[in-house]
Amino acid sequence: MCGIAGYLAKRPYPFQLAEAVQCLHHRGPDQNGVWERDGTGLGHARLSIIDLSDAGRQPMSSPDGRYVLVFNGEIYNFRELRRDLEAAGEAFRSHSDTEVLLRLYQREGAQCLEKLRGMFAFAIWDIAERTLFLARDRLGVKPLVYTENDAGFLFASEIPALFALQPDLPRTPDYSALDHYLTFQYIPAPLTGFAALKKLPPAHAMIVRDGKIEHLWRYWDIDHSRRSRLSFDDACDALREKFLEAAKLRLVSDVPLGAFLSGGIDSSITVAAMAHLGVENIKTFAIGFEEQKFNELPYARQIAEHLGTDHHEMVVKPDAIAILPQLVRHFGEPMADNSAIPTYYVSKMARERVTVVLNGDGGDESFLGYTRYLSCKAIDQYDKIPPNISGPLRRMISISPEFLNRFRLPRHARAMAIRLLERRSRRYEPTIAYFSDAAKQPLYGPALKEFLEHSALDRLDDYLDGAPNMVAGAAWADIHTYLPDDLMVKVDIASMAHSLEARSPFLDHKLMEWAATIPAHQRFTGKEPKSLLKKAMEPHLPHDLMYRPKMGFGVPIDVWLRGEMKEFAYDTLLSGSAKTRDLFDLEHVEFLLDSHQKGENRAYPIWALLMLELWYKMWIDSRDPFSDPTAKRIIAQAPSSQTNVM
Repeated sequence: MCGIAGYLAKRPYPFQLAEAVQCLHHRGPDQNGVWERDGTGLGHARLSIIDLSDAGRQPMSSPDGRYVLVFNGEIYNFRELRRDLEAAGEAFRSHSDTEVLLRLYQREGAQCLEKLRGMFAFAIWDIAERTLFLARDRLGVKPLVYTENDAGFLFASEIPALFALQPDLPRTPDYSALDHYLTFQYIPAPLTGFAALKKLPPAHAMIVRDGKIEHLWRYWDIDHSRRSRLSFDDACDALREKFLEAAKLRLVSDVPLGAFLSGGIDSSITVAAMAHLGVENIKTFAIGFEEQKFNELPYARQIAEHLGTDHHEMVVKPDAIAILPQLVRHFGEPMADNSAIPTYYVSKMARERVTVVLNGDGGDESFLGYTRYLSCKAIDQYDKIPPNISGPLRRMISISPEFLNRFRLPRHARAMAIRLLERRSRRYEPTIAYFSDAAKQPLYGPALKEFLEHSALDRLDDYLDGAPNMVAGAAWADIHTYLPDDLMVKVDIASMAHSLEARSPFLDHKLMEWAATIPAHQRFTGKEPKSLLKKAMEPHLPHDLMYRPKMGFGVPIDVWLRGEMKEFAYDTLLSGSAKTRDLFDLEHVEFLLDSHQKGENRAYPIWALLMLELWYKMWIDSRDPFSDPTAKRIIAQAPSSQTNVM
């Protein structure tokens, strides 16, 4: 795992490549490398995981000197690929997956992507053709951001490194991206918070020539049209085998390895798989809260005791404001997923003992674990009602939404039912939108008003409308949006801030391709989310822990915003600088703050607004948003989080 940066100049320009690499030092503290020649530069900050010797150093050149590579990530099947290449006559100088990737590209060009099984973002400069080839892994585990302007083409692992590479890059905000952010809590690719910068989407590659993007294309997608004919029991057996294979691939490391253990089903299954595969004395790491409805530490302890792990845990207190400066700086764009806070803390704790961790990310999307999918199932049942019955029901709902009060529907299902006359993306809105289209109406100021004419939800239509049912469509949309643009960004930034590599067996693309062939009714049986996954892994974990209700990796933001963070939220969101932006009607912002204090839970939208304003101050205004007296006092008085070891 590493950080990469580079440029391809259109004209003479003093790109600051060494500074960009230094900006990525947290991603790769072991070695820095820079290669520059004839208007092209490649930089690398190395976190040594495989082959710790200098033979794995980057930038790495091919034996004939034609190709130069910088690479961030891991190729899990590199040993298999190396054997194939050796059989074809290649002789290797190192034991690294980096060299395998370079030699494979040298032989097969862009077609090499089809053979890679891993997480990656890389760039290869072809000296002979004077072209730059860049690619990002299928699920977007590893990031890659770029910009093209009159000086040339620039790329990096993180947004801050781009500004270090070219300090005069314009910092104009992308208002369309901010509208998407306020809908989803994250900014979906290819957008970023800045109009001049873009993200390379997952499963995409590009060729750059003469400082310009010549070709950009998607090289992979999950085929949702294929259907398995396996019985439920046979699917369980196949899943168990495939998951263990994916986990085994991710155990290859030349440095200490452990696991996140939240107490939830996915991380528990991951640790159980590690134990089954023979990993001894597994170091596990868990985060909890004083507020018991958010605290999964007791469950994590039970799993740790059952599997005999070397368990470590931390209780996170409202001193979280103390790490907000680091989060705002590292993300480089607005990000409102508050689980970044515990992810940051657990990564810091883990890095004190290991360099690599396995986690459970991806299990909910492939095996239908989110509670919102239950609401989708309810809508799917409605869609099966014959038109002669559903027609009058639709008319009743359109005339009087209160008609639904007669039925005992889950809250999200009721909100979806009100939208039965609309497209699936509008039905899904109540479960995913921080600010619905309706909620934006009184909030948006002059700078954002134009975006009220259309909906950010439109980007979900292709996924939802093209699926056989609402459940499958929601999962498909999540795999293409929420998973790479929220979860993967959060985990990458929070873990790499501490030079920690995170790997997830659930994100193995072969496992996900297979899971997509299993009908939704097998993956989510009745009212039991992840029924197939749970049944498959029953031999490895206690039944009561497998089938307890899902809690999620939440944070008690609602409590904190009524307590220690209340004054900070008011002062930040109603500050003089906030008034000058024309983004929001501040009277409505104050209404949201006041109503939260009176008992309504407005925590998520307030948090989204707060993180946006902090980003604006740091990245647009270029000033420290935590220098205000209130912020300084709260940080100074914040109680420290507590670490325990079992």
